[in-house]
Amino acid sequence: MDNFFKHESSYVDEGCVIGKGTKIWHFSHIMSGCQIGEDCNIGQNVVVSPGVVLGRNCKIQNNVSIYTGVRCGDDVFLGPSMVFTNVINPRSAVSRKDEYKDTFIRRGASVGANATIVCGHTLGEYCLIGAGSVVTKDIPPYTVVGGVPAKLIKEKCSREEAKQMQEIAWWSWDTELIESRVDDFKLPFSEFIRKYSRNCQ
Repeated sequence: MDNFFKHESSYVDEGCVIGKGTKIWHFSHIMSGCQIGEDCNIGQNVVVSPGVVLGRNCKIQNNVSIYTGVRCGDDVFLGPSMVFTNVINPRSAVSRKDEYKDTFIRRGASVGANATIVCGHTLGEYCLIGAGSVVTKDIPPYTVVGGVPAKLIKEKCSREEAKQMQEIAWWSWDTELIESRVDDFKLPFSEFIRKYSRNCQ
């Protein structure tokens, strides 16, 4: 018996790995060879292509096609009708399946509705891509970008603070520990880091 939910209008091909608690909604197609983590939510009219990897607790909104070469970490949000590519210069008359480029969406990143992610780039941890943006280069962790092409709007913290947050890695704590320290997540970055960074103790 499957340990995930699939709406009767959706298709899940053989050879997929789908984690416990994941929900796949109307008219979606999960293709063979992809891996979907636990507790993901796959919205309406979503395609997940062969070789795609989605981490745990990813939220994929309606009308998103995730093409071969895309790898998402845990807690990634992909907004409605956002777009991936996997070939730089596609031509109908030229097969370029051996030229697919990898795109990495790191833990906690959020991509706004109707944004386009040009292939071959990395979206850093907890970055935020504004709705309608076109991403044409790597996006640093903990930043907010937007526009066509996407440009830096704001850094949520300094590069050094971002590095320290990676070292703290609070997301690897067990659930009980996180719940016991939930108020600390309301602290400014600098105070949170001061409290939990090994370099600051």
